[in-house]
Amino acid sequence: MRTIPKKSLIYVALVVGAALTLFPYLLVALTAFKDRGQLFSTAPWLPAFPPTTSNIDKLIDSGFLTYVGNTALMTTVLTLGQLVFTTFAAYAFARMKFKGREFLFWCYLATMMVPNAVTMIPLFLIMREMELVNTWFGLLAPYLLGTPYGIFLMRQFFRTIPADLEDAARIDGAGPLTVLWRILLPLSRPALGTLAIITIVTTWNNFLWPLIITSSDDTKVATVAIATLKQNIGSDYNLMMAGSLIALLPMVLIFLFFQRFIVRSVVLTGLK
Repeated sequence: MRTIPKKSLIYVALVVGAALTLFPYLLVALTAFKDRGQLFSTAPWLPAFPPTTSNIDKLIDSGFLTYVGNTALMTTVLTLGQLVFTTFAAYAFARMKFKGREFLFWCYLATMMVPNAVTMIPLFLIMREMELVNTWFGLLAPYLLGTPYGIFLMRQFFRTIPADLEDAARIDGAGPLTVLWRILLPLSRPALGTLAIITIVTTWNNFLWPLIITSSDDTKVATVAIATLKQNIGSDYNLMMAGSLIALLPMVLIFLFFQRFIVRSVVLTGLK
């Protein structure tokens, strides 16, 4: 009987926390199906009656799905690039012996302490000198070859795998690439899943760099398109919320289909 009040408080705290977390998403969904009159005549947390899809129709007619496709393409390419190049770099730092390995790794890891906003202007100047402004390569290049966090995560995971497995493979004649492909990677699926999920979410929501480096519709992504809606049409928050809802749906679907892997990735990142 003494544990009942304690459990009740825990459940109340969880319900309140869940409500506060989900309320912004609920607000986006409710506002997306309201017209301009309903936005100011009803409370924000009340649904539209009757609901309207005119906001979504306007966005589709204006080509907003093209920007969502650009975001999906950018996310796919960067995720594949992160998985490939991060894995090679992490394997070199974890298993291969060369002079200055530890010093080079910790110097590279120290760049995590530098905020992204600090490096935006130098990156833009570099891209401008290379004539890569408003191009796909300029959009992808800064994040395609891996990130310090990804390399750190994979390196730490590789170091937990017993070296005896690699020694046995080398005795059988396996080279470094064979060891990586046939031994380390199959055992590293949880870490690879973690890296993929983090990269997908981060890239899909990336706003500052695409805003700086792109200016045409051919390379514009969804986050930038939503931000420019207010500049083009004034204060039509219904249209902005409709765009946010469309951009949010892929992330929700990914969570629903891969929630087991997402929970596992959270546990893994916490342990690392």
